[in-house]
Amino acid sequence: MELMEEVITKLKRIYDPEIPVDIYNLGLIYNIDFEACRNGLYCNILMTFTSPNCPVADFILDSIRRSLITIEEIYRVEIEVTFDPPWDRSKISQEGQEIFEMENVDMN
Repeated sequence: MELMEEVITKLKRIYDPEIPVDIYNLGLIYNIDFEACRNGLYCNILMTFTSPNCPVADFILDSIRRSLITIEEIYRVEIEVTFDPPWDRSKISQEGQEIFEMENVDMN
């Protein structure tokens, strides 16, 4: 499996406990890139939250780090949180929208 695909697969297993869609399909991940270092790769994540006051932000950030560091090639996970641009419903993937519909959840 390609490294980017493996990272995305792991991100799709992480959820905000209050939302039935994973953080990747929810559109919280803005960018993923890799930077070579002496011991492997840094995985750099640029992401946001649905709200600047997200009560589970630390839980989600810790879950990302713990999940991605298990990938053999990744030596370190760096996460930058931004609110520019702010998250909105338009960032939810088609797969995420379908999950909301199946779960009968209104994100408005």
